[in-house]
Amino acid sequence: MKAAVGFDAGRAWRVRLLYSAVWWLAMPMVLLRLWRRGSKEPGYRQHVAERIGFYPPLPTQLAASRFIWVHAVSVGETRAAEPLIKALLDAYPDHAILLTHMTATGRETGKQLFGQSPRVLQSFLPYDTGWMASRFLRHFSPCLCVLMETEVWPNLIAQCGRYQVPVVLANARLSERSLRRGKRFATLMTEAASGMSCVGAQTDADAGRLRQLGGSNVQVTGNLKFDVTPAPAMLALGAALGAQIGQRSVLLCASTREGEEELILAALSKRLQDPDAASALPPDLLLVIVPRHPQRFDEVAALATAKGLSPLRRSSLGQQPLPAQTKVLVGDSMGEMFAYYAMCDVAFIGGSLLPMGGQNLIEAFAVGKPVLIGPHTFNFSDITEQAIAAGAAQRVSDVDHMLDAAFQLLQSDPQRQAMGQHAIQFAQQHRGATARTMMLLAPFIKVR
Repeated sequence: MKAAVGFDAGRAWRVRLLYSAVWWLAMPMVLLRLWRRGSKEPGYRQHVAERIGFYPPLPTQLAASRFIWVHAVSVGETRAAEPLIKALLDAYPDHAILLTHMTATGRETGKQLFGQSPRVLQSFLPYDTGWMASRFLRHFSPCLCVLMETEVWPNLIAQCGRYQVPVVLANARLSERSLRRGKRFATLMTEAASGMSCVGAQTDADAGRLRQLGGSNVQVTGNLKFDVTPAPAMLALGAALGAQIGQRSVLLCASTREGEEELILAALSKRLQDPDAASALPPDLLLVIVPRHPQRFDEVAALATAKGLSPLRRSSLGQQPLPAQTKVLVGDSMGEMFAYYAMCDVAFIGGSLLPMGGQNLIEAFAVGKPVLIGPHTFNFSDITEQAIAAGAAQRVSDVDHMLDAAFQLLQSDPQRQAMGQHAIQFAQQHRGATARTMMLLAPFIKVR
């Protein structure tokens, strides 16, 4: 990209130098926090050397490969990258994929998706200092850097420029909130934007906001998540879970965040204890609640117990039928979200009851499930509004409104089926981002 008008390279260098100094000063606390987090998620105590720029020798079968590097910070970005990585593996058989992450759950998701592929190598991305980024690039020598969604690291992009590695921001999204935050660090963000070869934005609105941050070669390619299809094994698992549950009315609360489970469980408990309110509930109701972060599985199960709901955990269900008296099932498993969507009747998408910006709605649409979404969806505002307009989703104002809407859908087969059909149609209409993104990347990939 060309630098924006008025871009001061000297000032940008000085600001980035200060930014690097802050990183180095904070490094002891960063590593301490990493180690503490590892007490709940052991993956954070593994491969720590990679985070500071030290890597084992390349596997023998990949030593001579040219890497197309895809950075997917966490679970959502890794799942979104799946169709793109598969397309890259098919189109460029002489290349390998370097798939990097920042979170342990992102790396585990990548392992589940590509652990059996000999041409996909996983690693953690180092922290954003110039020295660490330089060691990373010298070790792997990628021919292209593909950053997923919102990952913009000033030193990393600067080092890519130094080593002549083109940088593409793919499946890019930028909310109004993130735009305002980015403008506070305009010098860093403008320099980073000037170091990108191009950007593939999810929507026109995202493209406009990205241009405001300094992007000059921004194209709208669509959302890769629409091209993610549920694996047959996940659909089969969903059917098996459905058989264990039996003919129950299932409300799935998916990807819930801290504070939301308390609201949902308290509201349900209150209704169950009130004879008049309980009479309005589906008599065979089952609430399945799947927290966004695995380190909170125990906490959410304890919350449900404290509310007198006697929850059962997915990990303890085994192959046995779900007891009829069970009202709450805690989904304490990784990589099974498509199975949960497949076995539910109505899906509420978390991160939206409280001001956290919402989560991905698209997986629920792919299996034809009606979606409820709270008032706070600023991270997915465009797709949410389009889904509501298409009749695939319904916005709710608070937890009581969510439960009312869910119970109405659970007791109205025609309404629920109509929303499910709209969801499938909506998902199908928005596919094709993978092919458009591949066209965007093609000029930067040299074929032997």
